[in-house]
Amino acid sequence: MASYLDSGIIVSVGVSLAIWGEHFDMSVWMLGSISAILTASIAIGSLVGGRLADLFGRKLVYGVDIAVYAVGTLLIVFAPDATVLLIGVLIAGLAAGADLPTSLAVVSDSVPVWARGRLIGFTQVMWTIGIAVVTVLGIVTSTLGYFGTQLIVGHLAIAAIVTWALRSRLKLEDHRDDASGLEADRADLESDRPELERAPLADLLRPATLWPLLTTFAYYVFWGIAANTFGQFGTYFLVTVSGASQTVATVMNFAFLPLAIVLGLVFVRFADTVWRDRLFVAAAILQILAFAVGAVSAGSSLVAMVVFFALYNIAYNFAGEANYKVWSQLLFRQDVRGTAQGVSYAVARGVFALVALFTPALLAWSPEVLLWGLVACLVVSTLMGIVITRRQIPAHERTAPRPALEGERR
Repeated sequence: MASYLDSGIIVSVGVSLAIWGEHFDMSVWMLGSISAILTASIAIGSLVGGRLADLFGRKLVYGVDIAVYAVGTLLIVFAPDATVLLIGVLIAGLAAGADLPTSLAVVSDSVPVWARGRLIGFTQVMWTIGIAVVTVLGIVTSTLGYFGTQLIVGHLAIAAIVTWALRSRLKLEDHRDDASGLEADRADLESDRPELERAPLADLLRPATLWPLLTTFAYYVFWGIAANTFGQFGTYFLVTVSGASQTVATVMNFAFLPLAIVLGLVFVRFADTVWRDRLFVAAAILQILAFAVGAVSAGSSLVAMVVFFALYNIAYNFAGEANYKVWSQLLFRQDVRGTAQGVSYAVARGVFALVALFTPALLAWSPEVLLWGLVACLVVSTLMGIVITRRQIPAHERTAPRPALEGERR
């Protein structure tokens, strides 16, 4: 549920901003600070949360952060003024950020290595479902004003409380590196010593961790610049550049969500087979082509943008954030998994926020330059993905053998 709650709070804040501004008589600067606080708090939460999970135990942090998320969302729902609302957004953002790397690491520790990819991939499906559910709730409650925003965020609070109750009773098996054949060499990781002794931050600078950290970060940040730009400004782009009405732009953004969910489930099916990385190359090329279609028309052709949206929503399920999550769990040692992914995720989020700050100005100056710039980002991301799939994953498998992937068994 971490991905559902993470995407849910992001979209909920976006849907609620205008109504909050009117209800609490907030200035434009105050409204802007809400989005900035949410983005920054998620980044900080993922940076700190992943490390805390590696230090004090993932199961402990796994339970605490979801409870903190519930507190934050309840503060938002029952906020008597703008100050409490901001505090609630800050707390919910920190908890959402902390829960993401922690929950991914817990999943990796708790399932056999041959099933790891599909469960990690399913978290991305939950991310998309979170977007879809909040969007539908936003449409359904659009006439209810402030009460509508309370219902939207309130459903996240209820989901968090239910998730916390389930997590507190959940008995997780331990499959940490169960197929690597190196259990004896890593017996110290199973000791009762504090995690701080097992995985100091300096471990991130060791080549075995540093190079996967750099490549997965580079892949994710360059892919995310393109994806986040249209995630945040897709509707704005369609209205101001492509000439679509607000209704058409909203429908275009929502219409492809069911397709994204279905294709996300297809990725889950292949996530633990050799087809995962084979499909990546084809999907990455298709993704570049999608943005190139928009760039050639400079975004001014609505037909071209429909083609762009269709191709992009097909491709990103097989060459997107889900790949980053799966690769991160495969390439990092168990004792630094949460810290490493927390660092890469946090820094990437910071970059996305910085790029978003300049995107409206760049869009006003030249939509064509913006789109070709995003094409260039995807080219770099694809190259990093090829390095990961062609060099780092095979090298990791040679040093830490595991059962054959499903595709290899056939």
